[in-house]
Amino acid sequence: MSNENVIPFSVTLEVRDTCLCLHVQRAARALARRFDTALRPLGLTNGQFSLLMSLNRPQPATMGSVAQVLDMDRTTLTAALKPLERRGLLESLADPKDARSRLLQLTPEGRALLSRAVPIWRDTHALVDDLLGEGGPARLRSDLAAIR
Repeated sequence: MSNENVIPFSVTLEVRDTCLCLHVQRAARALARRFDTALRPLGLTNGQFSLLMSLNRPQPATMGSVAQVLDMDRTTLTAALKPLERRGLLESLADPKDARSRLLQLTPEGRALLSRAVPIWRDTHALVDDLLGEGGPARLRSDLAAIR
């Protein structure tokens, strides 16, 4: 066996300790678990909460605008919408301006569930904000925006 492709274990430790992508992924998973746990009594995940919140608008939303807000491709968005639509939390309507397009809007049941979810989100968010300390949440949002 050739040793020319062997990467020293020290490189593994370097990546573990310094890789921003790894650290952001780990933090994102931990944050997602925290919000998933908080929203579980309502039968929602953090992703579903964000999707429902993206539909909380005065007018129905286009698929494209929701995909942009959530930074998702349309295929992933379509898959994420299906369970919420089956639960009667949102509906997909024909766009009167373009028969090929669909508009999305919350149903009354979706609005009611979202109104129950917001206080849970606020409480959980406050706990996370406290973990980050004074100025931490704003700094983190700013840093993440810079990366995006």
